[in-house]
Amino acid sequence: MPFYQKRGEIPTKRHTQFRDDTSNLYWEELISRKGFSHMYTNVYHVHPPTSVEAVGELKKYNLKAVDQTHRHHHIRTANVESDGDAISSRIPLFFNSDVVISKAHVKESMKSLYRNGNADEVLFIHTGSGIFKSNFGNMALTAGDYLVIPRGVIWQIDVKEDMRILVTESSSPIETPTRYRNKFGQLLEHSPFSERDICTPDFVGPVDDSPMDVEVKLRHGIQTYGYQHHPFDIVGWDGYYFPYIFNINDFMPITGKIHQPPPVHQTFQANGFVICSFVPRPFDYHDQSVPAPYAHSNVDSDEIIYYVEGNFMSRKGIDEQSISYHPMGLPHGPQPGKIEESLGAKETNELAVMIDTFKPLNMTEAALNVDDEDYPYSWIES
Repeated sequence: MPFYQKRGEIPTKRHTQFRDDTSNLYWEELISRKGFSHMYTNVYHVHPPTSVEAVGELKKYNLKAVDQTHRHHHIRTANVESDGDAISSRIPLFFNSDVVISKAHVKESMKSLYRNGNADEVLFIHTGSGIFKSNFGNMALTAGDYLVIPRGVIWQIDVKEDMRILVTESSSPIETPTRYRNKFGQLLEHSPFSERDICTPDFVGPVDDSPMDVEVKLRHGIQTYGYQHHPFDIVGWDGYYFPYIFNINDFMPITGKIHQPPPVHQTFQANGFVICSFVPRPFDYHDQSVPAPYAHSNVDSDEIIYYVEGNFMSRKGIDEQSISYHPMGLPHGPQPGKIEESLGAKETNELAVMIDTFKPLNMTEAALNVDDEDYPYSWIES
């Protein structure tokens, strides 16, 4: 996140002696992105962050695409067979070289720690609540939260209420949209959200020292490492690299006299895709405006929309937790009757998350298993 944060105790200068009350040196660790040319944070440990005492087996995994007819899809993710903690419950639905999109029905707290060494993550908390615990500190999770976790963060989630989570894994850093930032990284005055809306970790400090397993996700599997000391032994940190939360309900929508295109709803960007937030808002106010969107041939993008709640103005037969998948190469748009139904409407109560990718997505068998095969014909007038 492009603003500075400081927690706990740190020395006046980096890379200088920093000791505890008994004159033991703390262990400084630099966590940096893109070598030494991007965001970074310095953290200070009680114990060496390198103290691995056991290396487990690599648990391999392989994302497998299924052959499919090129068509529109309606994926009923509420019916996905998913159970476990925030990692074991993940069911991949779509993927390409830039992004993996999964659904997780989380009922259990995590017993071990987790670090994604292969991707940045955005966890959209649809329902439920819990506590996100990390080496940077803790944050409460509630419905509507986008939890942004840069790769390399060590974390676990304790569940308070069963959670439904839309998981996005990115091969590149998750960022706020460039057009909403000035050259210093500050969100601009016309941005639909500001730094005031960003929640950052509450510092906890070192936990009780004990050996701890950390599961690290790599390109081809998950490797378990046994650490001699608990990694949550940080006495202080400062920098620009840390996990954070932005709640979708804090997104202030941009509206217009006529229908505004989806980019005004953009919330995050990464290489190869964007994430947008559709939130309750007034409709267009031109006296001849058509609130429902026009038909669209998005010739360079695949479009995923995850429906959270409310009545989406252009769709019918869509439930909460549904995903509409409109691939490039086909036009999509409002279904019959939805344009006329929107005329004269003053506002919408829809809440949805859109992911547009700039490379074609692959579908998994898990997605096809909950696909509505009649959806491609839902534009036929009856």
